[in-house]
Amino acid sequence: MGGSGAHGRGGAAGSVPRGLRVAAAVGWRLLVLAAVLWVCWQLFEMLYGEIVSVAVAALLAALMSPAVNWVVRRGVHRTLATVLVLVGGLGALAAVLAVVINTLVAGLAGLAEQLAASVEQIRTWLIRGPLSLSQQQLNQVFQQLTEGLRIDRGALPTTALATTGTVLRFLGGMLLGLFTLFFFLRDGARIWSFLVRITVPQPLRYRVREAGHAGFRTLVAYVRATAAVAFMDATAIGIGAAVLGVPLPFVLGVLVFLGAFVPYIGAVVTGGLAVLAALAANGLFTALIMLAVVVGVMQLEGHVLQPLLLGHAVRLHPLAVVLSVTSGFTLAGVGGAVLAVPLVASANTIIRALLDDVRPQPGPTGHTDR
Repeated sequence: MGGSGAHGRGGAAGSVPRGLRVAAAVGWRLLVLAAVLWVCWQLFEMLYGEIVSVAVAALLAALMSPAVNWVVRRGVHRTLATVLVLVGGLGALAAVLAVVINTLVAGLAGLAEQLAASVEQIRTWLIRGPLSLSQQQLNQVFQQLTEGLRIDRGALPTTALATTGTVLRFLGGMLLGLFTLFFFLRDGARIWSFLVRITVPQPLRYRVREAGHAGFRTLVAYVRATAAVAFMDATAIGIGAAVLGVPLPFVLGVLVFLGAFVPYIGAVVTGGLAVLAALAANGLFTALIMLAVVVGVMQLEGHVLQPLLLGHAVRLHPLAVVLSVTSGFTLAGVGGAVLAVPLVASANTIIRALLDDVRPQPGPTGHTDR
């Protein structure tokens, strides 16, 4: 009877086609994976601000760590070296912000007059140009724009509370980022070694530790090379704007510098702002020259600067870069677009190092990590 029962169960199992059994096995594993990804996504949405703050701190640590190491090699204690580099970096940032704000305040009055004149020129062109719009049609368009920009006074208290909450969250994220950045710069290597020691089995610790170091070196190389490319783009477009008499060339240069940290897309968007400023303030001819300058800078960046400076730092196909930027923007906004490429590049280096067939080798002290 026992044999017949076993035979019955075997027969029932054997009656299910093998392809269906394999599909079912793969299916429930995919369901488990989907559930894990859903939980991770919920946690990401809950901790979005904190995750972005830590990621930005890692990016800034990659930018500042060579300076900290240089000061340490001069005989300064690492804590003091970290403080000096942080204070110097914050001072430089404050100086740039002060110049940008003062330039904006000084140039807004003249820019407003130029914009008013440009708007009048555009209105005249719309009426007398090939579109031949009537004054009534233009009035309707401006009325719709005015209604869209009108502020609902009844919603002001709610808007003020929401704005206050956003500002408080932003300030909290900045404090968290600075706190994290300080300890990344001072104790980054020790933090990584501790995490590897408590999470990775002993036979794999050497490989995982070295893969993490390789990923951070890629991050350092990426940030330094991107900063160099961004500075060259900003300098070229800023000088072009100043020569053409476009208002606020320094501010436009700063925007181009910041935008260049989003590969391919950021520089195009900020360069487009420079063209629009030239169109609004100086007319179509100057805007076309400004457009030629921006296109020339983009060509120089894409065919010379990025392959030369970023070619060894980021071993990613251009399609992978564009997909990373667009996916990061879709999932996490502007912060995701900025962080996507360096994170993907570092992850690519880490995965390559983990898949390497090189066996763990003794360290400088003659033994592997335990």
